[in-house]
Amino acid sequence: MIPVARAFELAVGHHQAGRFPEAETAYRQVLAVEPQHLGALNLLGLLAHQVGRHGLAVDLIRQALALDPHQPDALCNLGEALRATGRLDEAMAIYRRALQLQPNHPEACDNLGIALAEQGHFDQAIFAHQRALQLKPDHAPAHNNLGTALVELGRFDEAIAAFRTALRFQPDYPDARFNASLLLLLEGDFERGWPLYESRSDDSRTPKRDFRQPRWDGGPLNGRRLLLHAEQGFGDAIQFIRYARLLADRGAHVILESPSPLAALLRSAPGISELIATGKPLPPFDLHVPMLSLPLLFQTTPETIPREIPYLFPDKGLSENWAGRLGAKTSPLRVGLAWAGRSQNARLRKRQIDLESLLPLLSITGVDFFNLQIDDGTAAIQRVHARSRLIDLTAHVRDFADTAALMAHLDLIISVDTAVAHLAGAMGRPVWTLLPFVPDWRWGLKNEHTPWYPTMRLFRQPSFGDWDTVIQRVTHELTQPTTIAK
Repeated sequence: MIPVARAFELAVGHHQAGRFPEAETAYRQVLAVEPQHLGALNLLGLLAHQVGRHGLAVDLIRQALALDPHQPDALCNLGEALRATGRLDEAMAIYRRALQLQPNHPEACDNLGIALAEQGHFDQAIFAHQRALQLKPDHAPAHNNLGTALVELGRFDEAIAAFRTALRFQPDYPDARFNASLLLLLEGDFERGWPLYESRSDDSRTPKRDFRQPRWDGGPLNGRRLLLHAEQGFGDAIQFIRYARLLADRGAHVILESPSPLAALLRSAPGISELIATGKPLPPFDLHVPMLSLPLLFQTTPETIPREIPYLFPDKGLSENWAGRLGAKTSPLRVGLAWAGRSQNARLRKRQIDLESLLPLLSITGVDFFNLQIDDGTAAIQRVHARSRLIDLTAHVRDFADTAALMAHLDLIISVDTAVAHLAGAMGRPVWTLLPFVPDWRWGLKNEHTPWYPTMRLFRQPSFGDWDTVIQRVTHELTQPTTIAK
């Protein structure tokens, strides 16, 4: 048996080289001989965090800190694991403890800034990131994190400069390239944004797909079998399935791999020859392409976005069933409502509205409101006692095909930035989308309309977190006699 010190050295070498299975095995061999090896406990915990096993990471790093609580590096690792589980207050307390032990710890400053930003305290976050950079000017992650906080305050020139600085110090840094791409796309610079957006495949937040078959590079298709695989969220798949028609026009036999909740709906998209639910065995194919690479491959500009709307259609049988459930109209308007997305990501919670804040909207007479909020919608309705004003038929919704069939009988959909808004736009239904101060890249920074969905109106926050003004405007607009036609 090799000495413990040598085994630990080998484990660290595997870890630093990204050979995580080998590193875990080596760390556990160290701990089998020396269960209270502080370094092995801490770094095995860090590794667990890096592979997404955050609860285990917290346990292991706490064991290390029980042996010696005065370790700023281990405290930073614990804070990161806690932050990954959504325990932001605990994480910030840990980072501050690390800074009490070592005030000039750049990683603790940077990590504290990330947690502050996730709670919406962007000015404080910027201060923390700048402090980290005073301590370590070439710290590429701190430059990148500074950029993301600056974006949220609309300080875009400073943000793009921060991303570029991060890339100057670390040219192979995918997170910085990806964040720069999001800002360029938000500003409408598709020419520079789409190529950088390809870095999402190397970004730590995006799962990789490896296939033996080559990736389509935009060349001739001529009847070849092309696997088009969905990625990211449901809204992304709904938005970009429009490109299937263009692939078919180029001669592709398009095989779509779709998340199960979307499968029945996406069958209606023009250009799809075969559809396979994610997780099922794939049929033979010649080439593959991730869905969100298609705008780059088709050299999409704001002027050339495919605009053949609608491109998703409700199933006729389901639509008839939903017509029976809804019955005859009892008010002049039927309006569907969705107020929160599925994501638990703290940065994306800025897209969500508390149902209680929408009660002024629900008080409008002459409107029947229908719940389109699947996740926690019924529970939220019960919490605010809004059942009498919000008709909830979501117990009958099995997937997005049912949602589409329900939407077909509504006059208007009002939604935050979620898959419901994308679906309404893709179906050509009138839809009002409520956006945070700095929205997702696809909505741009200006204008009330979007080239992605001609039947959509955008209602933007005038300042960070100001949903009240948005709701007041929507409430006013909904009382106007020509409201749907605008």
